[in-house]
Amino acid sequence: MTIGQIIARARQDIVQCAPDTTVAEAARLLAERRIGALPVVEDGRVAGIFSERDLLYCITREGAAVLDRPVGAVMTAPAICIEPATSVLDALSLMTQRRVRHLPVIEDGRMVGFVSIGDLVKYRIERAETEAQAMREYIRSA
Repeated sequence: MTIGQIIARARQDIVQCAPDTTVAEAARLLAERRIGALPVVEDGRVAGIFSERDLLYCITREGAAVLDRPVGAVMTAPAICIEPATSVLDALSLMTQRRVRHLPVIEDGRMVGFVSIGDLVKYRIERAETEAQAMREYIRSA
């Protein structure tokens, strides 16, 4: 299965922010939506990603004063991105190699989706359960 098929099944609003959003506002969005990262979008293009990890690092380095700074100053950039045609296994491999948990999905320079490692692991578990059920049915009918 491809990432495009995964995001077509999920069709959710992508919570995002602009580079000039304050760290405090971005942190509030993460907490309110119970998500781990936000794509940082400028002029319709992904400029970077602001994650819980970025929040932790910048507060550790600069203290509470960083909350008034723009996300663009502390985000992870450039973002590691994938295309809709990327396979789920390739995306999981990239996440593991690059030690990231979220990937913007880009098509023609624009973000069309945002996937987390949780989204992809959920798909893999569902697939394994479906295959196991099919095997049980096959064995029962043989």
